[in-house]
Amino acid sequence: MSFFNSSRFITLEHYISSEKDKHPGATGEFTYLLHDLALAIRIISREVRRAGLNDIIGMAGDTNVHGEQVKKLDVYANEVIIQSMDHGGHLCVMASEENEHPIPIPDKFDKGKYILVFDPLDGSSNIDINVTIGTIFGLYKRTDDSSDTDMDTLTKQIIQPGYKQVAAGYALYGSSTVFVYTTGQGVNMFTYDPTIGEFILFHENVKIPKKASYYSVNEGYYNFYSDELKQYLQYIKQDKAEKDLPYKLRYIATGVADFHRTLLYGGLFMYPSDSRSPNGKLRLVYEANPLAFLAEQAGGRATDGVNRILDIKPTNIHQRVPLFIGSKENVLEVESFLKGDLKFDYK
Repeated sequence: MSFFNSSRFITLEHYISSEKDKHPGATGEFTYLLHDLALAIRIISREVRRAGLNDIIGMAGDTNVHGEQVKKLDVYANEVIIQSMDHGGHLCVMASEENEHPIPIPDKFDKGKYILVFDPLDGSSNIDINVTIGTIFGLYKRTDDSSDTDMDTLTKQIIQPGYKQVAAGYALYGSSTVFVYTTGQGVNMFTYDPTIGEFILFHENVKIPKKASYYSVNEGYYNFYSDELKQYLQYIKQDKAEKDLPYKLRYIATGVADFHRTLLYGGLFMYPSDSRSPNGKLRLVYEANPLAFLAEQAGGRATDGVNRILDIKPTNIHQRVPLFIGSKENVLEVESFLKGDLKFDYK
């Protein structure tokens, strides 16, 4: 199945610039910011392809703020994004999964009106086995013109609800490198051609199917899930063709890759809470919010099982949240079980 649906042969750089031209009052600051981010992604992509040769596969011998083992490529990707973005004069602060505190813009550089939040390398556990990994990002506008750079002030700038994002996207480093982003006017996908050094538009105005018979979840944690979620999982495994059941399980264990497949084929990606992680495990600010923004822009839905993800006001930059995301009808279906409106006796 081919997803190429663009009527134009156009690069990412050209596309971003043409979008700017549609807004007479645009200053170009946002356009340059995306250019800088695309450069960082090209650099990371190059090193992912050469990781074994460059001796950057494996553990860095350290842990991040979440107590997780940090791999060498995590550290590298984080540094590349920071160094690509801190000097352009477009940002006032950044936040990364790998940094405990907000990342201020050095005093020697100009400050801008945007805030960048990012997960530099999602799917780190898959780095060493050559399975798809990715980078996730979200962009906000600063909430005030304060020049204060203390951590409390910077944190307040960052912890905005997801609906205030002005852009969000991700890059996938797999069989090809793909760049996907939205500015609130639909979702577009670009694939990287290393022979010309450019991202080329290949899928305009992506729309997720309203419903599909695919689901993605780590069923190894089944025994730790709530009874309501267990009921749902058993319900969708029934052999009832008249209800398009059973659903087909697809799970990569890289959140952004599972979401990418769901965005194209439809269905449901779940990263629920469980008895060991009652607040969920994905980070609201730089994982769930950007993916939720993309899902909604493509006609999908994203909730924590009850609440719309983009309406949740973060309390800290590393807040965790359950995530149910994908085709609108599939997400509504699992919500009905989680709320107790639908039940299934599987015992």
